[in-house]
Amino acid sequence: MHELSIVTSMISIVRENMARHGAGRLKKIKIRVGEMTAVEPEALRFCFEVCAGGTDMEGVILDIEEVPVRGQCIHCKNEFPLDRYLDSRCPVCGGESGGYVSGTELDIVSMEVE
Repeated sequence: MHELSIVTSMISIVRENMARHGAGRLKKIKIRVGEMTAVEPEALRFCFEVCAGGTDMEGVILDIEEVPVRGQCIHCKNEFPLDRYLDSRCPVCGGESGGYVSGTELDIVSMEVE
């Protein structure tokens, strides 16, 4: 379960940023998780609750935004949903996707503090 190592790294990053900015009590962490990261949001949430339990992070809300996979046509530049298991042709012109536009994110978006 790599979610545990992700959570411990995330907590470390949050703590460093709070110390750097002299932040008070943490209330909420917002993260963005792309579909292609193979990170399970519920496993991430469970690991966060376990790691935060009994610490100053206990009770902090973990807000997870799940980001679907999208590609962009190399011909007409249209952005469209990609199905990673099927042929990913542009629905507008039939061209191929030139790669992922979204769905590979694993980011801390924001922290809400008092």
